[in-house]
Amino acid sequence: MALGRRRSKQTDLFIPTAELVNGPGHPFYTKLNQVLAEAGFDEFVEKLCGPSYKDGGRPSIPPGMYFRMLFIGYFEGIDSQRGIAWRCADSLGLRTFLDVPLTEKTPVHASMTIIRQRLPEPVFAQVFIFVLQLLDQKGLLRGKTLGIDATTLEANAAMKSIVRKDTGADWQEYLRQLAKAEGMENPTDEDLRRLDRKRKDKKVSNEDWKSRTDGDSRITKMKDGRTHLAYKAEHAVDLETEAIVAPLVTHADRSDPDSAPLTLTLAKAHLVLAGSEATVKEAVLDKGYHDNRFLVSCKDEGVRTYVPERRQKTHRWQDKPAAYEAAFRANRRRVRAEKGRQLNRWRSERCERTFAHVCETGGGRRSWLRGLENVTKTYTLKCAAYNLGLLLRKAFGMRKPRNAEAGGAGLFSAFLSRLMTVAFLAHGKWMGKVENGLNKLRINNHGLNLQWPLARLIKNNFDRLLSQNRGYLTGC
Repeated sequence: MALGRRRSKQTDLFIPTAELVNGPGHPFYTKLNQVLAEAGFDEFVEKLCGPSYKDGGRPSIPPGMYFRMLFIGYFEGIDSQRGIAWRCADSLGLRTFLDVPLTEKTPVHASMTIIRQRLPEPVFAQVFIFVLQLLDQKGLLRGKTLGIDATTLEANAAMKSIVRKDTGADWQEYLRQLAKAEGMENPTDEDLRRLDRKRKDKKVSNEDWKSRTDGDSRITKMKDGRTHLAYKAEHAVDLETEAIVAPLVTHADRSDPDSAPLTLTLAKAHLVLAGSEATVKEAVLDKGYHDNRFLVSCKDEGVRTYVPERRQKTHRWQDKPAAYEAAFRANRRRVRAEKGRQLNRWRSERCERTFAHVCETGGGRRSWLRGLENVTKTYTLKCAAYNLGLLLRKAFGMRKPRNAEAGGAGLFSAFLSRLMTVAFLAHGKWMGKVENGLNKLRINNHGLNLQWPLARLIKNNFDRLLSQNRGYLTGC
């Protein structure tokens, strides 16, 4: 065989379509297309989006293709429409998933923007409910016990863009007004910075300030401690199956007890619209949601609450309705019971896991869109894509595309660790050598991650241990 050399070649003027190279397609996206086709997804969204279009004119992007591109944004961890459009144009496998032939161009980000602006918000909610129906058909929607938790979404607006609500002055103009009030007639920028550093009251309030570029965003403290303009996202999660029953995006300065009733009502409505026979019986929340009015409202609706209390020395019930104390004490008994502790462990684990999937690996933490409606549309579709990933993982055993290799490596590592454990227990003389090796690794790595050094240690001794313990392992 001769050596091949890379040279620029002049392309042919005409290429038969039979000679075009087609991608094999990713197994995950192939199975997802099969699931959506069996459920009639394209026909459903075309009928749903029909009233938003007019007869005649140039055909637009098919709705099924547009929603699939939003699903790709979640599965590939892309947070912007530009990134989604570029990824779809670059991948042959995603072209197969979108059913775009090589002779045609994939949709650009501007077309995605036009479609998002054209479709109303209830359309995206109906797509989310359609996915819930698929979960219910596979028995992955129980709906009896819901966990509710919230997180913050970074808005596409900087703190430098905030202006006063009363005067419309930005931060620099506000500092100049303060400087003139202190007798400085023509302050320089350095004088303003010095004045800003010496001021005691440096806090900004949502009552006095707003963003000039995104009026729906609110000043809030993010999870990492930064102060930023943000939105608030709240999930109602089925604690038995980990499915997101209802996502809610609202203003970041809205309190948890204020938004929780709306999220709970939305979850009940989604279960009914999805055709599920489940009834919400229990609601598990963290201590930030503890509010007597919320507890009473849940009791009136027949929902048992498991909400830990805030630290408070005494409780006064003389000036409050009698139902407040009854709901409070019933909630306290449930939280302190063994079942209440177990449900709160599930909530802290499974609700946070949905945020990890949607916001961290799904590209939903940072929004490149502005306005509460636009952020709600894209975030709702990311939650629908999360439920699709849950469906394919639990019903068909398929992991997300970006986790396929990691999942295989993790399975092999688990098998290897289990096999090594049996071998070590069979022959105790190896335990001393392993402990000495681990102690050396701890000293050399100063308490850092031992995953890779431990993997090298296991690899170096695996063949020898396996040959010496083959008879014992066969007996096991």
